Amino acid sequence: MPEPSFVTSRRDFVSLLAGSALLAACGGSGQILGQPGGGTARLTSRPGVPTQPLGAGTHQLTASNPNDGVLLIPDGLPAGPAPLVIALHGAGQGANWTRSAFGPIAQSRRFVLLAPGARGLTWDALSSRYSYDVTFIDGALAWSFARVAIDPARILLLGFSDGASYALGLGAANGDWIPRVAACSPGFIVPSDSPRAGTSQYFVSHGRQDDVLPIDGASRKIVPALRAAGYTVRYEEFEGGHSLPPAGLLEQLWSWAGV
Repeated sequence: MPEPSFVTSRRDFVSLLAGSALLAACGGSGQILGQPGGGTARLTSRPGVPTQPLGAGTHQLTASNPNDGVLLIPDGLPAGPAPLVIALHGAGQGANWTRSAFGPIAQSRRFVLLAPGARGLTWDALSSRYSYDVTFIDGALAWSFARVAIDPARILLLGFSDGASYALGLGAANGDWIPRVAACSPGFIVPSDSPRAGTSQYFVSHGRQDDVLPIDGASRKIVPALRAAGYTVRYEEFEGGHSLPPAGLLEQLWSWAGV
């Protein structure tokens, strides 16, 4: 993916905002609808017939910086449209963390992995509003859809920690085309100005001993709120801290998502 014209690179953006209080909004305030927020969370890119197909491999989204993210197309992908997992990292982790966490699973289960990196130390709406990161993710999706055939029925938006909070907000605005959203150890739902669209199904997991985003002020409030809003939610607690779910539960997540 050539250096995108629609948004600055992650490296330049981090330099621009170095020293700012970007992480102030991700400390687990216990709010179900977190602040800040606002802006549009709507994504416009959609799967279609690839016009510039790519083969198997790990392809950088931009030439300048691996932390801008990657598109991983596994070896031995069956013929026909493939499942896609869009994975969003936590604060300060970057796309390299996502690639390390989910790349081997994408290879073994043969799903396409899109791992974008936030422009700053965390996702835009957790410190200001939905804007530049939505634009970057939308551009990364358009670039990916032009290069690999994706099954619209097997798209999973997954996030961890801040990425999980962000995925909850994106899911509300894009549920008409993203069928499933997985939030692993979220803090709250980041609101946007976009109207609710569709009804994604949700998988929420959280460690009972989480001391970063404590479960009582986070998932134990988020899940009832989602259900009250009419969403179907599978909720799983596990023994552990602020982490992805353990291997067995993660396998259940993939099966639930059909990827």
